[in-house]
Amino acid sequence: MLATNVLAMLALSSEGGGGSLVDINPGLIVWTAITFLLLLFILKKIAWKPILSALEQRETAIKESLEKAEKAKDEAQRILNENKANLLKAEEESKKIIEQGRIYAEKLKDQVLKESKEQAQKLIQDASAEIERKKEAAFSELKSHIADLVIETTEKVLGETVDKSVHKKIADKYINEIAKN
Repeated sequence: MLATNVLAMLALSSEGGGGSLVDINPGLIVWTAITFLLLLFILKKIAWKPILSALEQRETAIKESLEKAEKAKDEAQRILNENKANLLKAEEESKKIIEQGRIYAEKLKDQVLKESKEQAQKLIQDASAEIERKKEAAFSELKSHIADLVIETTEKVLGETVDKSVHKKIADKYINEIAKN
C-alpha cells in the first residue's frame, strides 16, 4: 500500500505538475482513500482477528489469574483461620494438661505425706511396743533377781535354808505391792 502511494506520488511529480504538498490533487485523494480502505480490508481479514483473539486471550488469562489470586487469597485466609483455631485448641489442651499435672502432683504429694505420717506413726508404735516389752522383760528380770537376793539375804540372816518356792512367793508378793505404789 505504501508502495502504491509512493508510486502515485512519483507519477504526479514526474508529470511535471510541480505541485507542492499543500496543493489539492483529487486523483491523489482518491488513490489515498482507495489505498487506505484496501489496507483496512487486508488488516481486517488478516491481522484484525489474530489481534482481537490475542487481546481476548490476554483478557481471559488476566481474569483467570485474578480469579485464581482471589481463590488463593480466600484459601490462605481459610487456612489462617484454621491455624488460629488449632492454635487456640492446642493452647487450651496444654492448659488442661498442665492443670491435670498440677492436680496429680498435689495428690501425689498428699499421698506421700500421708504414707510418711503413717509410717512414722507405725515406727513410733513399734518402738513404743518394743520399749514396753523391754521394760516388762527388764522388770521381770529385776523381780526375779530381787527375789533371789531376798532369799539369799534371808538365808544368811536366818542361817538356815528356807524353802525357796515359799520365799519366792513372799518376795514376789511384796515386789508387786512395791511396783503398784
